[in-house]
Amino acid sequence: MARYVQMASADTDPIPRVDGVVFDVDGTLVDSNDAHALAWAEVLAEHGYRATFAEVRPLVGMGGDKVLPILTKLSEDSEAGRAIGERRAEIFRRRHLPTIRPFPKVRELVDCLQRDGLRVAVASSASEDDLRALLERASVADLLDRAASKDDAPRSKPDPDVVRAALARLGVPAHRVLMVGDTPYDVEASLRAGVVPIALRCGGYWTDADLRRAVAILDDPAALLAHFDGER
Repeated sequence: MARYVQMASADTDPIPRVDGVVFDVDGTLVDSNDAHALAWAEVLAEHGYRATFAEVRPLVGMGGDKVLPILTKLSEDSEAGRAIGERRAEIFRRRHLPTIRPFPKVRELVDCLQRDGLRVAVASSASEDDLRALLERASVADLLDRAASKDDAPRSKPDPDVVRAALARLGVPAHRVLMVGDTPYDVEASLRAGVVPIALRCGGYWTDADLRRAVAILDDPAALLAHFDGER
């Protein structure tokens, strides 16, 4: 059942009819971007690399295949890169995951979309294990069984691989799908996959100017829910 979304900035057309929605997770459904930046800074310090929180924070939203070479010049697939990646995951899950909370109205939003007949999936640069844990923190793991993770895509955002993997799970043409994310990497990946991007501010760091290629910029999932509720 297609939905016509009458929401746009002053210089864009309304979002077209959609049959599906793809969500990013970190910074979009859960308030986890700072936690990821801290985990990267902590693991790199353990391995003798200097990378401050401020240096890492703009990179959150990309996967380790891009973050690690930028910060260390190491390949994620190298022996040292694999060791850092495994330790980063351990630090994130043990020190930071328990503190992560969902943004307001996340479960209500996903439930609303599904009750209205839209197919919903997630596309994340996180590993499959981390993604499942994050969806549990967001209280939507039972609602979202269409999930594409780092394990389904050879290249992380802003490359479109994981978005295309999510589209394959949805079974909906790309031009009839919205992607909701919080970084310019989400917006670029969406556009490269032929999906309509909506940006949320709740992930922090990025300005509206950074997110300007999205067809709409909203505060958080609660604001998106209010829009869909208002259409009824």
